[in-house]
Amino acid sequence: MTSRSVHFFAAAASVAALLAASAPLPAQEHAAHWTYSGANGPDHWGAQDPAFATCSSGHRQSPIDIESSTAAALPPIEFSYRAFPLTVTDTHHTFQVNVPAGSGGIAVGGDHYELVQFHFHHPSEERIHGKHYAMVAHLVHKNDKGELAVVAVLIHQGAANGHLNPIFDNFPAEGSENKVAGSNFDPMELLPAKHGYYTFEGSLTTPPCTEHVRWFVLKEPIQASAGQVGQFATRYPHNARPTQALNARNVEDTRD
Repeated sequence: MTSRSVHFFAAAASVAALLAASAPLPAQEHAAHWTYSGANGPDHWGAQDPAFATCSSGHRQSPIDIESSTAAALPPIEFSYRAFPLTVTDTHHTFQVNVPAGSGGIAVGGDHYELVQFHFHHPSEERIHGKHYAMVAHLVHKNDKGELAVVAVLIHQGAANGHLNPIFDNFPAEGSENKVAGSNFDPMELLPAKHGYYTFEGSLTTPPCTEHVRWFVLKEPIQASAGQVGQFATRYPHNARPTQALNARNVEDTRD
C-alpha cells in the first residue's frame, strides 16, 4: 500500500465532529464523559456512547507502535505554515492551539491540507520500536473534501526549546483560553530540521476514534527540557491513548 493508493472517505457532515474529537473544545464535547484512566478510560470508550463504537470495533485505530516499516519512494511533505495571533485553550483533555483560516498547511504529492489546530500528549501516543517519547505534538489538517491528515512531531526530553515558550508559558486555567498579547506564533517552529516520515492509515486517537485519517509521523524529534515537560505534566500527567493493534496495515517510510 502506498500513500498515493490510499483513499480517505469521511462524510462532510461529520467534519465538525471529527475536528472536535481530535482534541475537543469544551463547548463541542460529546455528552459522554471520557478520560484517560479508570471507568471512563480508553478500555471503556467504545461502550460509553454509540457514537464511540469505533473505539472498540475499528480495525485501523491510532496510535500504533511502529515496530517495522517498508521504505518507499514517498513524496516529501511541503510545509507552508504562516504566523498567526496565539490563543492557547485548555480543552479538559489537553492544551490546544486553534489555527485561523489562511494560516497555511501541507502538500503531499498532489494533496493539500490546511492546518486547523494542534495539541499535545504526554507521553507520546506513538511508539517507535516500543519506545515512547516524552511528549508529542499532533498537527491536525483538513482538505477541501473534509478529509483529515495529522502530522505527529515527537518531543524528546533534552535541551530547552525556546520555540515552545510562547505556548508552554501561557497555559490557561482549566477549561479556559488565553489570548497571548502581542504574540504571533509560527507553526514552522514546531518542526525538526529533517522532515522524513512514517505514514499509515489510522484514526483519531480520542472518541469517537473515527477512521480514514492519514497519519505522518516525523522521524526526527524536537527537544523540550525537563522543566517544559513538567509544565505540561502538572496539568496532564498522562493524556495518551495506549497503542492499538496494527492488524493488516503496512507502515511505509521515506528513504531519508
